[in-house]
Amino acid sequence: MADLFDSDPTSKTEGPRPLADRLRPKSLDEVIGQEQVLGPDAPLGTMLAAGSLGSLILWGPPGVGKTTIARLLADETDLHFIQISAIFTGVPELRKVFEAAKHRRANGQGTLLFVDEIHRFNKAQQDGFLPHMEDGTILLVGATTENPSFELNAAVLSRAQVLVLTRLSLADLERLAQRAEQELGAPLPLTGQAREALLEMADGDGRALLNLIEQVTAWKVDGKLDPEALGTRLMRRAAVYDKSGDEHYNLISALHKSIRGSDPDAALYWFARMLGGGEDPRFLARRLTRMAVEDIGLADPQAQSICLQAWQSYERLGSPEGELALAQAVTYLALAPKSNATYVAYKAAVAAAKKTGSAPPPKHILNAPTRLMEEQGYGDGYAYDHDAPDGFSGQNYFPDEMKRGVFYIPVERGFERELKKRTDYFAKLRKSRTS
Repeated sequence: MADLFDSDPTSKTEGPRPLADRLRPKSLDEVIGQEQVLGPDAPLGTMLAAGSLGSLILWGPPGVGKTTIARLLADETDLHFIQISAIFTGVPELRKVFEAAKHRRANGQGTLLFVDEIHRFNKAQQDGFLPHMEDGTILLVGATTENPSFELNAAVLSRAQVLVLTRLSLADLERLAQRAEQELGAPLPLTGQAREALLEMADGDGRALLNLIEQVTAWKVDGKLDPEALGTRLMRRAAVYDKSGDEHYNLISALHKSIRGSDPDAALYWFARMLGGGEDPRFLARRLTRMAVEDIGLADPQAQSICLQAWQSYERLGSPEGELALAQAVTYLALAPKSNATYVAYKAAVAAAKKTGSAPPPKHILNAPTRLMEEQGYGDGYAYDHDAPDGFSGQNYFPDEMKRGVFYIPVERGFERELKKRTDYFAKLRKSRTS
């Protein structure tokens, strides 16, 4: 269930409690979703069964149960639960937390320290946890929505197991909605289709769903609302998208691989997702041009021009009309023949250039503008290709001490099929004229 509100569920508070707080699970087996970490054979299930819970990093989107799971782990292991947020906690507050944990440990009780948004601590602050993790003063459970590989110190990651929590499925959200109806003592005033629409509005976030349900149940309505009526009363939740965070890289990867996989429908979907999340169309124009160069290349030489023209069209038209030009480029790239032959050839050439160091070109292809250079043999024996049969001399152009490299191998797709005929033809001529 959603990791909602910081209040202790056992405390007595005055006034109405939010639905999310009322539905907070009392044990781990009540948590909806996340079977991949909570199941009997899953990491947490195995740790708890063995009585050997270690420090953890819970990585997942908002509203999937990070805080709830951490609190319940403390209950399961009889550890004192302390929750802090990296956004509001500085070094002095951390020192107090560690000192209190030391006193607790001296009196025979351990501490589970839950750090929300742990990725917001800087390197020095993260390093401050290490000695207290190592001597057993605290058992650290950190929560993050960002990729720990990029945001957390290697030292912290080496002392904690990363558990990936996933967004709640529609089936999980439906179970949560049913629990809410039981708690409220009444069904939601929605038709079946409107109910599905409500679950989709939550976008995998349990907290968001319970907040939406509270809004719906507060309305005074006769009968059941259909999707259109629901839509007029509720704003659809904005999709999770951070233009500088993990979702940015996940979605551009999905777009790139959809184009590489020649699926225009999927490519347009991810393109629309990124635009809908507020991505800069110029960034997308640049990436599309890169895809044309990297994944299509000379299999369709026109692809690069299509991207540059779409980029230019966007700059002249602006939004929203300019996005259509970029969408056309997305469709064209997805359907274009694919080849990374030049990309592979370039990497191989770079590797060969590094390996051979400062090997000079053969003297016969060097210019000799001075008498001294002529005396040194510069240009001696050079064959002018235009004077050779077929306009091809077959001479060696690599350094004398270097074995001839073959880097570019065209594929049998698109225009590169024609280029392959040419490379094969020249290879045959070269062999006949150098043998």
